[in-house]
Amino acid sequence: MRESSSGRSQRERDPFWPGIARVAVIAVSAALTSSTVAGAQELPASIQAPGETALLKVHAEGAQVYECAADAAGKLAWLFREPIATLFQDGKTVGRHYAGPKWELTDTSGVQGKVEAKAPGATTADIAWLKLAAAVHFGQGALDAAMTIQRINTHGGALDGPCEAAGTFRSVAYSADYVFLKK
Repeated sequence: MRESSSGRSQRERDPFWPGIARVAVIAVSAALTSSTVAGAQELPASIQAPGETALLKVHAEGAQVYECAADAAGKLAWLFREPIATLFQDGKTVGRHYAGPKWELTDTSGVQGKVEAKAPGATTADIAWLKLAAAVHFGQGALDAAMTIQRINTHGGALDGPCEAAGTFRSVAYSADYVFLKK
């Protein structure tokens, strides 16, 4: 805090400082409380990974791509084709997520996963939460030790309803957090 020639700090001379400080404390407290609550949220049992610890957590923004095709009963339906998303950490792009499913970081490390378990999203518009086993590693870097991938905190991405022309595509925006775990 800079002091004026009278020896009083800016904070002591500013009649609004107590209010500003109180608002800042409330905002920081609210942010800490909401992140603590979200971080403490219990994962569904089906996607937990007991004995594993978080290696890396990233946020994804992208789309789930669907294709209109015949389902097992021969009726046209929207079938999941692939994800496409950008991975972020601390507001910076750190990688991408695409068909496989694969995650690749800017350090060239990557992992391909195989779905082991699912849990429903918060609403019918949200894609499922997933637990995936790391099936293949490629490149070298942060994902080398990843054994399990969890997709959590999903928003959007689900597509329902009829499709009318085989071979047409539809993309549905989604976001999620991906947690890479190691043993």
